[in-house]
Parts: sequence; C-alpha cells; structure tokens
Amino acid sequence: MREIDLATWARQEHYRFFMQMDYPQYNLCFDLDVTGLLAACRRSGTSFYYALIYHSMVSANRTEAFRYRARGGQVVLHDRLHPSFTDLDKDGELFRIVNVDLAANLEAFVAQAAAKSRAQVRPFDFAGYEDRDDLVYFTSVPWISFTQLTHTISLRREDSVPRLSWGRYREEAGRWVLPYSVQVHHAFVDAIHISRFKTLLEAATTGGGPWPAGS
Repeated sequence: MREIDLATWARQEHYRFFMQMDYPQYNLCFDLDVTGLLAACRRSGTSFYYALIYHSMVSANRTEAFRYRARGGQVVLHDRLHPSFTDLDKDGELFRIVNVDLAANLEAFVAQAAAKSRAQVRPFDFAGYEDRDDLVYFTSVPWISFTQLTHTISLRREDSVPRLSWGRYREEAGRWVLPYSVQVHHAFVDAIHISRFKTLLEAATTGGGPWPAGS
C-alpha cells in the first residue's frame, strides 16, 4: 500500500469534486456472459459462486481504480484486495458475512472460502478484518434476474469499498448470462474503469479456460 500525493495526482480535481457529494457512490449494471465458467464449474463440481467471486477479485485487482481508498482526507492505493462475501445458511434463510484473504489460485480460494464459511458461527464475525478497507464486498441474488440493484450503506463520503453483486443466470441464444452490478466511489472509478474491469472478467467467464494468468 502507498499513500498518494494529492498535489501531483492527475485525478486530484476529480477526487476533490466527488468528495463534496453527499452520496458519491454510483451503480452500473450489465449482463455478463458466464457460459464458459458455468460449464467448467459443472464439469469439475466447483462452486460457481466462489469461482465468480475469485475471478471478480482477480479482475478488480488488475483494475487500479478499484484499489484506491479514501482515508481521513488522504488517498491510499492498495497492492491487493480481498473478498468479503455473503453466504446463505443451508438450512435456513439467514446469511452470514464471510471475510477471507484471496488465495493464489482458484482451487485454493474455493477450498479456503468454503472452509471459512462452514466454520463461521456468527453471522457478522469480522475478527481480524476490523476497520480494513482492502476489501471488495460481494453478494448474490440467485433467485432473481434483476436490471438494477442498490445497497444498504452508511452515508460516509470516504466509504470507497466497491460492492459487486449478481443475480440469477438465464439462457439467451445458447449462452448463459447473468445481471452483474458494480457499485463504486466516483472519486476513484469512472465508467471507463468499469468497462476495463468487465473486459477482464469476461475473459475468464465466457470461455472454458484456460483462465488468465494469475487465476
């Protein structure tokens, strides 16, 4: 992690402009082709949910704009981000928030995420992750193929953690697509950055592998 020198930062005027807003976050939804990833998960028995979290994290880490955070009037750039995701109880309708560090590859991450989720008893257990902002928040709505999504949020201008979500996948012209939502802080992330993130993510979800380097 490194602190940004705002005086010489090319984005300083955009940062100062959007940090004046009462609600500087915005949301953008798009359809994501997951045909290849879904097929690969079905062949291997891998959790599609965890696999999509993993590839979303790889894409977020490769998109520099997603790694900026606001802190007490300063800006920092993280070297690496990690997922914080919701997971539904198997025998009920309640969910828990699970925090886990991003593993080096897909197989290791899926095993690590599943083990952490199974072992967690409390729904909101943030031990070891208190006050961390090197995170990306994830949730899934697998029952609905939505066209828009908003998140509950505390109105703090410096809350710059991205929120990534998706809904139920559906078949269209022989391909499987799902609605994917990106909520970000406009002081750091513009639509062009979301487009770059989407391009990276689609490289992993449309085909059947091999996945991009680092996956």
